[in-house]
Parts: sequence; C-alpha cells; structure tokens
Amino acid sequence: MFNLLFDEEVAADLRGPSKDDQRLILGSLEKLAAYYSDAYEGELRKAGIVKKLSGEWEGFYRLRLRTFRAIFKRYDDTLVVYVVKLRQRSDVAA
Repeated sequence: MFNLLFDEEVAADLRGPSKDDQRLILGSLEKLAAYYSDAYEGELRKAGIVKKLSGEWEGFYRLRLRTFRAIFKRYDDTLVVYVVKLRQRSDVAA
C-alpha cells in the first residue's frame, strides 16, 4: 500500500469542485494508493485511466477522474504517490 501526499497547491485545488466531486477524487486517489502495483498500473493504462507523461512531466502520470485530472509521481523507495496537480480536464494538457 502506498501513502498519499499532496502538494500544498492541491489542497486549494480541492476546494473548487463540489462535495460529490471531492469525494470521488479523494476516494479514487485512496483506491489508487491502496491497490497500486505494476499490474494495476498496467490495467489502468490499458483502460486509458492512467497515462505516463513525457516532456517536462517525464516520470509523472496523469490519472483521469471523470472531468478532472490528477498528476502524480510514484516513489518506489518511499512508497508514496505524490499528487502535484489537480485540474479540470479542459485545463490540463496531455
């Protein structure tokens, strides 16, 4: 099981969506952290839910949550999923 850490900016990002969307986002991130493995990542990538990013975001992943996108990075040695951005789909490239 991975732990979730949020960038300070994400706390502010979470104040924008409705309470239902906040529950969806946090629940999805908690599920991701609880079940994350190479096999689970593969399933999510095949389904288009998780995408490996490139360019300036090399090493990060995008998680699709309905109309929201969360960008995260996995640190194997510390077992942390670190969410650095949470944005509406229309505001996120890639």
